[in-house]
Amino acid sequence: MERIPQTPPQIAPITDGLHRPLWSVMIPAYNCSQYLAEAIQSVLQQDMGTYLMQIEVIDDCSTDANIEDLVKKIGKGRVDYYKQKTNVGSLRNFETCINRSRGAYIHLLHGDDRVKQGYYESVTQIFKKFPQAGAASCAWEYINSEGAFTHRSRLEAGYPCLLENWLFKLAERPRLQYVAMTVKREVYEKLGSFYLVHYGEDWEMWARIAKEYETAYIPEFLAEYREHKNSITWHSYQTGQNVKDIAKVTSAIMNYLPQKDRRRMHRKAKKNFAHWLLEDTYGPWFSHRNNKIAYNQIKTILGIHIDRHIISRISRLLLHMWTDPYRSIFKKKVPK
Repeated sequence: MERIPQTPPQIAPITDGLHRPLWSVMIPAYNCSQYLAEAIQSVLQQDMGTYLMQIEVIDDCSTDANIEDLVKKIGKGRVDYYKQKTNVGSLRNFETCINRSRGAYIHLLHGDDRVKQGYYESVTQIFKKFPQAGAASCAWEYINSEGAFTHRSRLEAGYPCLLENWLFKLAERPRLQYVAMTVKREVYEKLGSFYLVHYGEDWEMWARIAKEYETAYIPEFLAEYREHKNSITWHSYQTGQNVKDIAKVTSAIMNYLPQKDRRRMHRKAKKNFAHWLLEDTYGPWFSHRNNKIAYNQIKTILGIHIDRHIISRISRLLLHMWTDPYRSIFKKKVPK
């Protein structure tokens, strides 16, 4: 079985006739034991009970701790545990999460993220208000490896609503995080699971949903997305895989748009991605002084889009890289 599916994996409908809860909180986990307890606790503090909420950790053969023991200790019998037979990779683990879910609403809560009090009740109410929505999102906060607040996401609207022109807005740039998204199981059954790439697969998924369904929105900061060096995002930046994957995702999303809009939107998406990539190159360099990663990212940016602002920002960054008196010290500390 391919670790990265080239077509959306099918999600089988539930036909056994047994009771189905309203919610399935599925927690994919791989080597995130230092954060997993916080993720589980953030759900348990707003537990709706077994009749309304399934809670399960799906372990992709973690090697950093005994995840089953951790789940038993934190969950005290309330949280189910399932372990893959072999390490299958993030996309196949998400697929397993969805196939094992039984609820009408599925929340894929990564083992290193958290939800804030009121998340599940607020999403329940937004689906009641907009039953035609296939998915619902909220605003979120960014936290660091210690769990401290760093900054907030943008607000997409000032009031609870169905997001207007959402497919076109998603085609311009990534605008969501897993932790802030809940999707109806019937949507996954119709459209399939995540595929195509290891990084940016969620951007494609949310656009695929937006093509077929409305997305409801809650303008409250009810979720917390953690940024840390062991994340898929960070590893993709170190290898440069992020650029290759985003190029594939961008092309896939363009195919969801009307033919007449694709070229114009592709140019806009490339411009936005170049600026976004440059912004994400600045932060890691100032944190780790890794010139090799920064050079690779800069070369990629220049191959995607060039304008005066990008040239100015790159020039300033290169000046820092060439003149920083501590660069040799940091270089020794950063693993290759």
